Amino acid sequence: MIVIADDITGAAEIAGIAHSRGMGVRLLCGLPAAVPTALTVIATDTRSMTEAEAAAEITQWGRFRCVIFKKTDSALRGHVVAELAALMQATGYRRAVYLPANPSKGRTIRACTYYIYNKAIHETDFRFDPEFPAHTSNLKERFPDAAAHNILMPDAESLDDIRRAVQQYDDGHTLFAGAADLFTAMLDALGQPTNLSPTSLTSPTNPTNSTLILCGSTQSQTLDIGIESAPMPRAIYDGSDDLTLWDTTAYDTTHSLILTIPHTHRTGKAVAVHLRSVMARMARRLTDHHRPDHLIIEGGATAWATLQSLGWTEFEIVRQIAPGVVQMRASNGTLVTLKPGSYPWGDLWSFGSSSNLDKQ
Repeated sequence: MIVIADDITGAAEIAGIAHSRGMGVRLLCGLPAAVPTALTVIATDTRSMTEAEAAAEITQWGRFRCVIFKKTDSALRGHVVAELAALMQATGYRRAVYLPANPSKGRTIRACTYYIYNKAIHETDFRFDPEFPAHTSNLKERFPDAAAHNILMPDAESLDDIRRAVQQYDDGHTLFAGAADLFTAMLDALGQPTNLSPTSLTSPTNPTNSTLILCGSTQSQTLDIGIESAPMPRAIYDGSDDLTLWDTTAYDTTHSLILTIPHTHRTGKAVAVHLRSVMARMARRLTDHHRPDHLIIEGGATAWATLQSLGWTEFEIVRQIAPGVVQMRASNGTLVTLKPGSYPWGDLWSFGSSSNLDKQ
């Protein structure tokens, strides 16, 4: 069975949910060599591609007839219609149900309008997203060609609404696509047990170990956890590729550092590509100097760029620390924790001041 995600943090989130239920699961970056025999979550980077590139990438999955779920962003970002249309054509699904609502995280759809904690998404900070700004909260306006591709977009204001959608449309010919709550409802429908591996209440990292944290989202909140921060200089944010402008000298002695992006005034595809590129390059530079015990990355595009730069492509799931915050182990032994940029860190992070970690 295969789950395809359009970014790596979404892939990790899904893998963490499956792992927490005792399912055998692995996470790969890119196409597997053979048809998987166990649940395999595939991370792609299609959200960061052009629409044409994303559709072409998804078409490669036509030879795998065991795709059961397409993970998409719960904030409506990505080339949703193009990817679903390509995947349906490649795999033979007759229709798709696109349900990005995550009621467990306050993200709901009412009268075809998307809300985050009862605020229309175009009124939230997602209107400043550099690649997929939310100019409208109406799904039909956001995805005007969905119906032409037989992509349904039902309302969902509660977890029960999500479960009913699975029951209503699960006919063997429907591709389900959406956020974590939809995947969880699908596992429920398949009879997968819940909470076999409860979320750990221990710290996800030891502050005495070497820890490198990349806050790749421009929506990141300040982390007060006893590790020095190194904000991206304004010159680099504005387009410079000169990494020597970035003061990361603290890492030379403590081997722990938080890289942040403290600016938000620029938007656009080129800006987003530049930001994740320089963040990945700096992470590679620091990691080459001293490989950290724990690499923590916020933001899917930043995570993909960084892990591709490091050459780390296959991971063992260790645990789900908080909803969407998943810890994995790379083949070299480094712990890697990934968090979607639009999710809170979660108050289970007991190192440092957890009260500052759950306000994003």
